[in-house]
Amino acid sequence: MAARRRPPLRIYHARVSALGPVLDGAGVLAAPWRGWLESAAALGFGQVLADARDAGDEAACQALARAASRRRLELYLDCPPAGEGEGAVDWAARGLVWRDLGARGLLIRDLATPASLPQRLAPLREREDGLDLLAWTPGLSRAVVGGLRGLGFSHVFSSLAWWDFRSAWFMDEWHALADTGCAVLAFPSDPYGAGAAGVGVPDPEVRRRASIRALWAAATCGAGWLVPMGYERHGLDGAPHDQLDLGADLQAANRWLARAPADGVALSPLGGADAPIAMMLRRADGQRGRRGSHLLLFNPDLLAASAVDWPMIQSRLPDRVQRPAEGKVPAALGPGAAQVVELEPAPPVLAVLPRRRSLTAAMGASRVAIEAVEPAIEHGRFAVKRTPGEALSVRADIFMDGHDKLAADLLWRAADEEAWIRVPMVHLGNDRWEAVCRFERVGMGCYAIEAWRDTYATYLDELRKKTDAGVDVAVEVEEVRGWIAKVLGRASQAGHEVRARAEEAARGLADLRGDACLAWIRSPEAAALIQALEPREFASRSAEFPVRVERRTAQFGSWYECFPRSQSGDAHRHGTFADVAARLPAIRDMGFDVLYFPPIHPIGRRNRKGRNNNLVAEPGDPGSPYAIGSEEGGHDAIHPELGTLDDFCALVGEAARHGLEIALDFAIQCSPDHPWLARHPEWFAWRADGSLRYAENPPKKYEDIVNVDFYARAANGRDAASGLWLALLDVVLFWAGEGVRIFRVDNPHTKPLPFWEWLIAQVHARHPDVVFLSEAFTRPKMMYRLAKLGFSQSYTYFTWRETRRELTDYVEEISRPPVSDFFRPNFFVNTPDINPRHLQDSGRPGFLIRAALATTLSGSWGMYSGFELCEGTPVPGKEEYLDSEKYEIRAWDWDRPGNIVAEIGVLNRIRRDNPALHIHTGTGFLNTDNDRVLAYTRATPERDNVVLVVVNLDPRGAQGANIELPLWEFGLPDDGTLHAEDLLRGYRFDWRGKMQHVWLEPGGPYAIWRISRRF
Repeated sequence: MAARRRPPLRIYHARVSALGPVLDGAGVLAAPWRGWLESAAALGFGQVLADARDAGDEAACQALARAASRRRLELYLDCPPAGEGEGAVDWAARGLVWRDLGARGLLIRDLATPASLPQRLAPLREREDGLDLLAWTPGLSRAVVGGLRGLGFSHVFSSLAWWDFRSAWFMDEWHALADTGCAVLAFPSDPYGAGAAGVGVPDPEVRRRASIRALWAAATCGAGWLVPMGYERHGLDGAPHDQLDLGADLQAANRWLARAPADGVALSPLGGADAPIAMMLRRADGQRGRRGSHLLLFNPDLLAASAVDWPMIQSRLPDRVQRPAEGKVPAALGPGAAQVVELEPAPPVLAVLPRRRSLTAAMGASRVAIEAVEPAIEHGRFAVKRTPGEALSVRADIFMDGHDKLAADLLWRAADEEAWIRVPMVHLGNDRWEAVCRFERVGMGCYAIEAWRDTYATYLDELRKKTDAGVDVAVEVEEVRGWIAKVLGRASQAGHEVRARAEEAARGLADLRGDACLAWIRSPEAAALIQALEPREFASRSAEFPVRVERRTAQFGSWYECFPRSQSGDAHRHGTFADVAARLPAIRDMGFDVLYFPPIHPIGRRNRKGRNNNLVAEPGDPGSPYAIGSEEGGHDAIHPELGTLDDFCALVGEAARHGLEIALDFAIQCSPDHPWLARHPEWFAWRADGSLRYAENPPKKYEDIVNVDFYARAANGRDAASGLWLALLDVVLFWAGEGVRIFRVDNPHTKPLPFWEWLIAQVHARHPDVVFLSEAFTRPKMMYRLAKLGFSQSYTYFTWRETRRELTDYVEEISRPPVSDFFRPNFFVNTPDINPRHLQDSGRPGFLIRAALATTLSGSWGMYSGFELCEGTPVPGKEEYLDSEKYEIRAWDWDRPGNIVAEIGVLNRIRRDNPALHIHTGTGFLNTDNDRVLAYTRATPERDNVVLVVVNLDPRGAQGANIELPLWEFGLPDDGTLHAEDLLRGYRFDWRGKMQHVWLEPGGPYAIWRISRRF
């Protein structure tokens, strides 16, 4: 049956016991049923659901369908399972008859024997104008639910009505339902039972809150809803204590649903079980393919309000969903409240960083010192990196001579803004001050610190000390009176209200004497007035420190690398972009966000490499894609056998529809056939004999590649390289213009550092959302310098870190300041150039171990295709792949026995559902008594989401260890209790006491739990 693009279902369910027979004695639709239809239409529903046992005969069905149609309603029939009541119906035999009589859908609850479903459903799926088939799935096992995929059902039902707005089972169930390929519906209370969570609450106001929260949750957490008849009067309770009036709320929810996008609905949790509110992101496709996004907020507490931490929520939102479309996100939710906020992109910052002001001019004659500002990369030479909404905690040493009191503000702004946003700093002790800001938009920004002598606080402190000691303060009071009078006299520049208050205070102050004057000086009125007039004496301002705000893809993503030419499935046929498009669903289903291609440009023929890096190519050998350039073009051209530029752009769009973003390789190297050698020979370093030196990255040699000269000069000594720099910039801008916003840069450490700083700044000035990944397997300081120059991410030494100590030391180095403030890792488990030795002989367990480590230790990770097949056949004695795709076209069996495709999908899903795994910070390694077992926690800064991971590092044998749980980090004693949710197997339990034992077999070498103190 062809898929129909339809608005969300809004179903009103009849309670037959309250309506009686469908037809009256005259054979026409009975009055109660007409009233029910009128109520459904008035409440904004689009469909009505009646029991097939009562409305299934021809006369009743036809009368009910016609009456519904006149009210712009569609009739659906409820088909109960055999044994429920009397008179069970055969929906398989009657379905098409009901369709001809006007029914539009069936709710099938007879799913107890799934084996017979395909045969029974087959006739209903054959008609183009067939029925909507709804499957009643609450209470079914995951196996039965999974078996519904592909059977023809259009909708399934979640168990949301029983959710407590905290437990993780709801999202686990929702994912399982969504995996069926059906749209997910919800209901606020059980249409076949007594009600839902919260039934029987005696307080009518609390019942009302719970009922409204439940209806908004049901309306928004899926592609439509089903509401039992009478909910508008009774809410969650099947029978009223005192009748509620929820009609307006139902109408509002139905209006929202009628406008809301409903195709491809996806729910993502934004917080953990310890968060004060339930937070979810709803995304769906609307008209003209536009992706609609809504933030869903629910307060689980029916008796108390809960704060909404919008900056924290914003920091967890995906790209292009950064701020409310209208108004603001509420600062708090009332007891049991629900809020739906439409989200939209924030415009990127297109301005460049403003010039730094002179520190000497800013300081002037000030006596206040501002030192040791953190984070500051190379004293502000380079930018600190953050993502929208991510906390930037700024600290500094602030002091001055004497014992005077100080005050300080953190100032921050985007580069295209003039006005500073001020945040008061807090004194931590020992002259250390701190404040937190959160940038909202992608692009450049900056921050500074302003500090001054707080003269008013200094006077108050002096008066307090002297009066406490019994010292006469008459003179001091007169001094303070004179100072305040001067401050009040400067009020002419203030606003009207402040000016009026200052003038009144000045007149009153002149008449005060002695204790009365002292009392006024100490009064809240005086403090508020002085603060409003801001007498910042001896003010000092620090230098401005740059901040680079990058989109979340720079921080969190799962990368999949493949050679497009090997995607045809035939080693004798060159793959095309169309072949890649056919692979997109499989890559998406593994949970990847970024699809990265090695170079896709024309390949040179001169010195072309043969298979396995042979210096002589045989006829038909495709050559290495890194030997860029031929008569067909250079870096801005596409290899003809892959397709055209239009084909590539179509692939970019198709990938986006699958939730994937295309990343391209920017490799600054040329084959001897590159057009630049003929057009711009001055860009290359020629030897005395007229030859060119081929490229090397010792110990590797690349005879099919020549490098450009970044500082080339013409024969007359004039600069010849500036044209090269501009040409390379044009290459990046060209592909950015074709929709590419991620570039993996090949060997950037072999190119001049000033070039990268210049090029990245130029690109970001035009496209602030471009992400650059540095492939620099080199010395740590060079890797860090490239990150400081502007690279968003970097490959790392993780690829070679194997032991517990190696992994612990390395992750601690890169996940903590100062490195973590500018360097973001991307943990690739393998690359086309690197077949790690530990994967060559460790079998399937070794691949599982590395996948678990990469996915849970870094916000970004990546794999080169074949890893999911446990491919590790090496060139003997080398970390290289035998029959490497760099030199030949390969055909892969993607269903090869022993693959870990499913495991990778689960790991990526766990990553998506846990914000603690979206960042590269917040890692805490735990004590174990076995060096073959690595245990660690990953936590968000707010610690509302904490994940515990234990990995057996031995691929050849089972390992066990006693692990010390960090109960103290949860404020628990050593004998405290932690609640654990097994994210791989789905069960939950309690851990009591800080020492726990874990045993892991090679076939399942890792365990992942979400832990919290709330259960």
